Amino acid sequence: MNSKKKELSSEQAEELLSTLKERFEKNRDRHKNIEWTNVQAKLETNTDKLCSLHFMERTGGEPDVVSYDKKTDEYLFYDCAAESPKGRRSICYDRKALEARKTHKPANTAKDMAAEMGIELLTEEQYQELQQLGEFDTKTSSWIETPDDVRKLGGAIFGDSRFGRVFVYHNGADSYYGARGFRGSLRV
Repeated sequence: MNSKKKELSSEQAEELLSTLKERFEKNRDRHKNIEWTNVQAKLETNTDKLCSLHFMERTGGEPDVVSYDKKTDEYLFYDCAAESPKGRRSICYDRKALEARKTHKPANTAKDMAAEMGIELLTEEQYQELQQLGEFDTKTSSWIETPDDVRKLGGAIFGDSRFGRVFVYHNGADSYYGARGFRGSLRV
């Protein structure tokens, strides 16, 4: 599947649904009181969202359902890979940061990749919620949605988990590291 074309073959869709169902069943503690049949029904009628989940999966995110919003009748998926997704590392925060770099520019940005995938970067609150569901980013870190006031000053924020605690730090938005990627969320 090409990133510009948002369409999965029936075989790709079937394989993805199977992978998502297996992960859902294996990690029931992430989504108590949610039934897979309801999630699958939503996915089967939202092909764009299924394509976004395919991108999340293909880049190493291991997306899984983390909650259900009764008001909007939507399921919320987060990237639940133990470490920041491998296919989304060594990137700076956004296009402005990338363009500001004079040398050694990374290939992409977290914000651009998320937009192309049709997902959102986790907010700081969502990142904290994710960390309540297990141990994530114990060897890596993940860019998270940065407040405008921080971004206007040239910074961006990221999170990780060390020493049994969750940390949110700041860095120049133009920085990038082999162990830093980003985690996304998707409403279906």
